[in-house]
Amino acid sequence: MTTHTQEFSTHLDQMNQTRRVVQALLIGGLVGAGTMLFLAPQSGRKLRANLQKKTHELREQTADTVKDAVAQVKSRSHQIKGDVREKADDLQHQGVDTLVEQLDRITAAVEAGKKALKGSR
Repeated sequence: MTTHTQEFSTHLDQMNQTRRVVQALLIGGLVGAGTMLFLAPQSGRKLRANLQKKTHELREQTADTVKDAVAQVKSRSHQIKGDVREKADDLQHQGVDTLVEQLDRITAAVEAGKKALKGSR
């Protein structure tokens, strides 16, 4: 179980790191686009058109980055989910095997006790 907890913790750390990267890209893109547009010598109409264009491009880039990050998180979570199921199945089989072994020992002990009682009569 500790391994799964560690994997989950690592998974959360990766998600947080991805979120920070997306935030940094978004903020950096906005600042860069805004600075570029406001420092460029253009008319108001042209500036607004460029601002709309750059905003649209930035929105598309951000959407793509977010989609990629979500896909990575989904992929990793499916992998962890599969690993957890596999471990749970293994533990269940081990438990059943241990139970069968114990039942065999108890049965053997009962049979030995019966023989001992018959032998003492």
